[in-house]
Amino acid sequence: YYKRASLPRPHSSLACRRIQIVGVFVVSLGVVALCKFAVAEPKKKAYTDFYRNYNSLQDMEEMKKAGVFHSAKYFWNGKNFFELSSIEVCH
Repeated sequence: YYKRASLPRPHSSLACRRIQIVGVFVVSLGVVALCKFAVAEPKKKAYTDFYRNYNSLQDMEEMKKAGVFHSAKYFWNGKNFFELSSIEVCH
C-alpha cells in the first residue's frame, strides 16, 4: 500500500501576501504625504509669496535700464509694441 504524495505547499501563504500588500500601500501613502508636505506645499507658498508683491512692469523697466533688451527689434510699453528703429540699439 502506497501513500499518496501531497501537493506542494506554496512558499508564502495568502495571509502573508495580504500583509505585504497592506505594508506597501501604507509606505506609498507615507511617501506621497512626505512629498506633498515637504516639497509641494513649501514650493506653492514660495510662489504665492513671490507673486503677491511682484510688479512685472517695474521688473521690465529695470531690465531695460540694465540693457537686457538691447538686441530686441520691438519693445513693449505696457499697451503696444513699438519698433526700436528710432532708438539707438547696442550691437
